[in-house]
Amino acid sequence: MSAKPLTIPSSTWARLRDVAVGYEGNAVLRALTLELPCRSFTAMVGDNGSGKTTLLKTLAGILPPVSGRVELSEVNNAPPVLGYVPQRGGLDSLWPLSAFEVALMGTYGRLGPGRGAGEPQRQFARECLAQSGAADFEHKAFSVLSGGQKQRVLIARALATQPDVLLLDEPTAGIDPETTIAVMEMLSRLHRENQLTILMVNHDLPLARKHATAVLQVGDGKVSFEEISAPA
Repeated sequence: MSAKPLTIPSSTWARLRDVAVGYEGNAVLRALTLELPCRSFTAMVGDNGSGKTTLLKTLAGILPPVSGRVELSEVNNAPPVLGYVPQRGGLDSLWPLSAFEVALMGTYGRLGPGRGAGEPQRQFARECLAQSGAADFEHKAFSVLSGGQKQRVLIARALATQPDVLLLDEPTAGIDPETTIAVMEMLSRLHRENQLTILMVNHDLPLARKHATAVLQVGDGKVSFEEISAPA
């Protein structure tokens, strides 16, 4: 089983039409009208509390918009597959799950009811672990991994969904500078080699400009989009 090539026919994967995003009807960002391009590596940056994660979760379908419309371009007459990497894994540290088993979870969405993962899915999960640089610790318990290792495994889990778009909520939060650079370089490689569309929340604007192809700035209740000609 090999990775699925990007097949989104539109030049944009998401369109927001006069959208307000927030929680329980309370808007954090209002009157958002923008388009997000396919095949881009977009970094969403802004201060803490500016609404970055709220907007990401709305695009991921985790939160409904408070108002307005979020339109996602179809892939082969079906909604696009979104691979989502939360800021924290949300996995109980007491669960006896290995890194491999966490990555394998990403394949479950494409299995029919009652079907278990077979060898093709297991092999693909290993390929995703290798792509994210997590192959060396696939047999280790997820709970004992370092923060950077956990993020790599969670990225592998998202890749195992065979996503059309990869959404990440601060994948470098709480990890050391050396690991941060390694994770960013890995994401840049995935974008470049697989033409993978990526939207990543990040608080470090200089780091984002170094690796991303576009920046979505969030602040003061507004958003602005800037394309970068070429990452440094």
